[in-house]
Amino acid sequence: TPAVKRPRLRRAGGFLAFVDDSERVVVRILTVVTGIVIVTSLIQLTVNVLGKLILAQETSWLGDDLIGLLGDLLTVLIALEVLENVTSYLRHNVIQMELVLATALTAVARKVIVLPSGSENKPQLLIGLGVATAALAASYWMVRRAGSHASEEGQHMSDLSKSRHGFISPDDINTSKPPGSADSHHQD
Repeated sequence: TPAVKRPRLRRAGGFLAFVDDSERVVVRILTVVTGIVIVTSLIQLTVNVLGKLILAQETSWLGDDLIGLLGDLLTVLIALEVLENVTSYLRHNVIQMELVLATALTAVARKVIVLPSGSENKPQLLIGLGVATAALAASYWMVRRAGSHASEEGQHMSDLSKSRHGFISPDDINTSKPPGSADSHHQD
């Protein structure tokens, strides 16, 4: 998937190294806080659903109750996606654009699902959500397409280097044998 690689600042030393280290600490703290929020919200959601089932309250699993439950479930899912974004950044120092856009699409979808009745009388809200959905979907498609083209190009380049046909490949450059030696070309 396409990702935005952030350069490490350690080599610069001094102040930039301090900024880089501080950023990593903040990201770790965000990871812990997000994990706590996810666990707490999951416990609260489970207790609410089980409470409604066990106590047999007059709960209709349709209408507003269902919309509320779906909104709560999607909120936990969004928090999980945010946690995945943060941990991916911690592991690889990379911001995965595809995941960020998927998280944003989930958030907009949640907003559309939990719209209260009467929202149809707010055309600006509906137009705004429609434009946001279209923009995010187009961005997601472009990022996915760019990623598939990049991987196809990488595969094509790999196939070219395997066939060699007398050309110097990156593998030839990285070996200790000279490009013209007998072992560096396929024997036909």
